[in-house]
Amino acid sequence: MKTKLFTLASLVLAAGIFSFAPAPAKQYADLTVNTEKSRVDWVGSKKSDFHTGIVPIKSGTVAVTGGKLTGGKFVMDVSALKVTDAAGDRLGGHLKSAEILDVAKFPEAVFEITSVNYTSDNAATITGNLTFHGATLPLSFSANIRNSDDKGFFAQAFFGMDRTLFGVKYGVGAVSNDVQLAIHLFAK
Repeated sequence: MKTKLFTLASLVLAAGIFSFAPAPAKQYADLTVNTEKSRVDWVGSKKSDFHTGIVPIKSGTVAVTGGKLTGGKFVMDVSALKVTDAAGDRLGGHLKSAEILDVAKFPEAVFEITSVNYTSDNAATITGNLTFHGATLPLSFSANIRNSDDKGFFAQAFFGMDRTLFGVKYGVGAVSNDVQLAIHLFAK
């Protein structure tokens, strides 16, 4: 009888203690991409020269759980592509034409994260699906996670992408198939 009474008293005491314990802190956050600061820089090259530019990020979110990136999706505004070297608007118009990127038909590109594999505290392999120029293909790259918590997120990635896999075949043989990309993603 004393054992049963002691067990019952212990349970009541434990229930009382836990009912006054603070709720656990939120372990995740959905953060909105800062479109003013985020962008994709690109470098395209040919046999005798190269060109640089940017593609603005139009919208997006990232999911952070326990201080780690766990998912996200962002939309790039291909129709707002800019050439940042001396070729400027002339080349920009050519790139946007139906002959190359056909931004009238494909004004946006979308990347959706399907998995994040951390290789260290601030480096991860990000895998997802990129929808670009009417094709959706898997894409994986290494990223440097500069900050990741419930107040903000900042990451950078630098990699090459084969444009021909997405059907962008203009100038094959004279223009490099690989476009070098630098992604700078900020979210709050």
